[in-house]
Amino acid sequence: MISAFELAQGRLRQIQIDSLDDLRQCHPVWVDCLDTSEEERLWVQEVFGIDLPEEDEVDDLEASARFFEKDVDNGHELHIRSDFFREEDEVGENVRVAFILKNSVLFSVHEEDLPQFRLLRLRARRQPDYVEDEKDILLEMFAADAEYSADVLEGIYKRLDAFGEKVLGTHLTDENAGDVLGSIAREEDLNGHIRRNLMDTRRAASFLLRNKLLNAEQTEDVRQILRDIDSLDGHTAFLFEKLNFLMDATVGFININQNKIVKIFSVAAVALLPPTLIASIYGMNFRFLPELEWQYGYPFSLGMMVVSVAIPFWYFRRKGWLK
Repeated sequence: MISAFELAQGRLRQIQIDSLDDLRQCHPVWVDCLDTSEEERLWVQEVFGIDLPEEDEVDDLEASARFFEKDVDNGHELHIRSDFFREEDEVGENVRVAFILKNSVLFSVHEEDLPQFRLLRLRARRQPDYVEDEKDILLEMFAADAEYSADVLEGIYKRLDAFGEKVLGTHLTDENAGDVLGSIAREEDLNGHIRRNLMDTRRAASFLLRNKLLNAEQTEDVRQILRDIDSLDGHTAFLFEKLNFLMDATVGFININQNKIVKIFSVAAVALLPPTLIASIYGMNFRFLPELEWQYGYPFSLGMMVVSVAIPFWYFRRKGWLK
C-alpha cells in the first residue's frame, strides 16, 4: 500500500494511491510504502526515478552500512535504515524502516504499520505548521519514537510496582513465584528492545547532524531528541537493576520454600531415628526373647518408640524449628 502526503496550509494531507495516475497527479513531501507489491514499486520507480529496497535488503545490511549517501543520474539520495520499537500484548519488537531522502521528498519503506507513524499523521493533520519539509517529517518520526518508548517505559514502571507488592508484601507460593518470574522476564525483554531501539535512534540522529543537511532549527530539534534519548537511557538502566532485584528476591523466596520442605524431611529423619533403633534392638534374635517371657514386652517396646518420637518433636517445637 502506498500513501502520499502533501503539505496543504501547513498540514499534511493524505492521498491514497490506487493507481499510477494517482501517484503522477500528486506532489508529495512524503511517500509511505507499507508492504508494497511489485507493481506499486514499479509505480514509484517510474514517477520518482527511485529504486525502493526489498525487505531482505533492508534487514541484511551491516550495522555500519545503515546510513549512506548515493549519487544517481537524476539526483542525490540519502539512505537511512532505522529501527522503530513496537509493543503488542506486552511483547516488544524492533521493526526496521528504510528512509530515502531525494529531491525534497521523503520515502519510507516498511512491512508493518507502526504507532509512531500513526501518531505523526494524526498530529500533522491537526496541528498547523507541525512540519514544513521532508526533513521535519523524519525528525518528528524519531521524536515520536522516543516518546513512544517513554510511554512503554512508564507502563513497565507501573507493572513492576505491582510485581514488587506481590513479591515483598505477601506470602509468595511457588506457583505465584513462577508467574512473577515469567512476567519479569517479559518486562526485561521489553526493556532490552527499548534500549536497543534508543541506541539505533541515537545513531541515526547523530548521522543527520554530521551530514550537515539540516537548518539551525532542525539541528536544535535533533539535539533535543538526543537529550531525550539520554534521559531515557538512565531509566532503562534503573529498570534493569530493579528487574534484577525482583528476580533475585523471587528466586530467594523459592529457595526459602524449598528449604522449608527439606527441613521437614530432616526433622522427621532425626525424630524417627530413636524408634528405629528400638525396633532394631527388639528385632534381634536373643537366646531368650523378652517379649515371650514378659506379657507386656510388645506394649512396652511400642511405648518406648512413641516416647522416643515425642521427645524430639517436643524439643524441636520448643526451639521453633517446626514453624
